[in-house]
Amino acid sequence: MISIRPDEISSIIRQQIESYDQDVQVSNVGTILQVGDGIARIYGLEQAMAGELLEFADGTIGIALNLEEDNVGAVLMGDGFGIQEGSTVKSTGKIAEVPVGEALIGRVVDALVRPIDGKGALETTESRLLESPAPGIIDRRSVYEPLQTGITAIDAMIPIGRGQRELIIGDRQTGKTSIALDTIINQADQDVICIYVAIGQKASSVAQVVGSLQEKGALDYTVIVAANANDPATLQYLAPYAGATIAEYFMYKGKATL
Repeated sequence: MISIRPDEISSIIRQQIESYDQDVQVSNVGTILQVGDGIARIYGLEQAMAGELLEFADGTIGIALNLEEDNVGAVLMGDGFGIQEGSTVKSTGKIAEVPVGEALIGRVVDALVRPIDGKGALETTESRLLESPAPGIIDRRSVYEPLQTGITAIDAMIPIGRGQRELIIGDRQTGKTSIALDTIINQADQDVICIYVAIGQKASSVAQVVGSLQEKGALDYTVIVAANANDPATLQYLAPYAGATIAEYFMYKGKATL
């Protein structure tokens, strides 16, 4: 029979007491009332914030967008096949944000800025909110430097400045994408970072754009955000926000963006 020494037991108990952690963690948990078409209605998340990230039981992430009196409407950033009515949802306390940094240049990412080009993970240490407050009109610098598209007719008739918005409008197959790509290619050696956001396009079309820019050497100063036609509607909704967030990062770094 093994003899038990009281001093050994007391020393073990003393060590357990000294290492005991009394930190209290409070979680805001709700229950799914309805789910379908990429949208979930959740009951019980009274403390949820607008734009807060929500974690579902199957690991899917959602964004709280519609804060009603008795439920919260959230959009799913995934297919949602593993989400069922009655399952639990936990708030994360974090607002939707995406990684930003110089490592994004030359990469193809999705609407959550996750690499989809097979070139490995993004080595970034900074992040930025998807819906960051825009700088006031007083803080903005006036448009003072032109942006050349490389198309003589456009540059002669429609002067475009860096920092200025310009709309390319037209029917299908009229050359809108060609104008944008020619403008990106013309920014070589101009110290301009270009952000190309493709929403609802076929993956093959995005691949052709990537190939064209890579062939001309323009991918070295371009970031491509792709939300393809087969991606969830939520990612297509977030794609322009992600592109603008990446562009704002480079704007605050002092580089003009397109």
